[in-house]
Amino acid sequence: MNTYSKEQGDVNATELRRKYTDRNLSAAAKALADEDAAYFIHQSLSTPVLNVLSRAEGIYIYDLDDKAYIDMHGNGVHAAGFNNDTIIEAAIAALRDKNTFTPRRYTNRHAVALAKKLVEITPAGLDRVLFAPGGSEAIEMAVMLAKQVTGKWKTISFWDSYHGNGFQASSIGGEELFKGGNGPMMPGALHVEFPNYYRNPWGFTTQEAVDDEIIRQMSILFEKEGDIACVIGEPVSATPIVPSPTFWVRVKALCEKHGALLIFDEIIEGFGRTGRMFACEHFVTPDILVLGKSLGGGLLPFAGIVANERFNVLQHRSIGHFTHEKNGLCSAVGLAMITYLQEHELVRQADEVGTLALQWLEAMKERRPSVGHIYGKGLHIGIELVIDKKDKHKAIADAEMVMYKAMERGIAFKIIEGNFITLRPSLLIQWDEMKLALEQIEACIQEVEEGLYYD
Repeated sequence: MNTYSKEQGDVNATELRRKYTDRNLSAAAKALADEDAAYFIHQSLSTPVLNVLSRAEGIYIYDLDDKAYIDMHGNGVHAAGFNNDTIIEAAIAALRDKNTFTPRRYTNRHAVALAKKLVEITPAGLDRVLFAPGGSEAIEMAVMLAKQVTGKWKTISFWDSYHGNGFQASSIGGEELFKGGNGPMMPGALHVEFPNYYRNPWGFTTQEAVDDEIIRQMSILFEKEGDIACVIGEPVSATPIVPSPTFWVRVKALCEKHGALLIFDEIIEGFGRTGRMFACEHFVTPDILVLGKSLGGGLLPFAGIVANERFNVLQHRSIGHFTHEKNGLCSAVGLAMITYLQEHELVRQADEVGTLALQWLEAMKERRPSVGHIYGKGLHIGIELVIDKKDKHKAIADAEMVMYKAMERGIAFKIIEGNFITLRPSLLIQWDEMKLALEQIEACIQEVEEGLYYD
């Protein structure tokens, strides 16, 4: 009997999932879903699939029957929207110019222009760039760089975090789902709690007390373990929990005291998600910034790191020797994506729409007995559902029902850790569209609270 972990998301093999597909997928969609299940290796979170898509555009995904859903997940690639015409035209131009694949030992104008743009828009002190095919590889590069420049080999990261599926990336990640059963993982991967002020293992009720305890534990690891090359984390977690304004300041000071680097994984949060171009702008500038997902313009897989000039010391080592290291096509779409964000002021829009959304949700929390807490910055938002607000027991079954009800109303999102509704729409979304989505989600929550379950 398989047991299914919900630490990363909703489960694709529950009875409710079967009910959803039976109720909503047409014969043609079911046939394609069955073929998908017949040919792909089954794995948690991926198989069987939820639905079959015909296309994606702007803030929407469309199923095979052309039903539109406001997509609040998008795997984080859709900062400038799905299949943005401007970005597509940049890709077409690169294809027509045949300025696409560039072998190693060569470069091209798109790769240089994108690297230059990233140095221009990232915080001061981030001056050197490396590209990679995807986020997991970018994490690997960042950690190897930290180990090389410090001469140390251990890492500190956070429980319940996700940093990719590479051997080192999954070791650093804090979820059993991605490393259980693999035997010994990367040695020296140490973990502490992320600063959750609503729900923490010590029962602390103030931000200061939570921060103090985590910093105390980190200090012990630095002093008693030693050889710490870096601390790596998301500046705002995927759920998304927002640390206090001083937490990362204290972490960076601890790193500097012990000769370690601070790495921020902004694969999700980068490019405007939190209402700033980069989430680190709310806190401190890291030594290494990891980017991905939307860097590929919603069209192609692409990622990279941006680091301080003083780490440009690895002429005797290779940490990113990838076939597509300076892919001209990927670089062209990445540059077009950033330009589109800037010209259409989508980062400012994310801040404004996100602020209104968080205010609306805080008011909803007062109306809805199962809404325990609201998290987020910008358009990086989380709703935690609980069975009762006093005991804070996770409402896992309710969250799954809300998700399927919302899907039937044309609102798609992902559940994380069993009971977090996570909302990460495209930065293109307008307030009236966001408000419509929030109203539909509240209606679904209210139905489940009133016993109108997903049957």
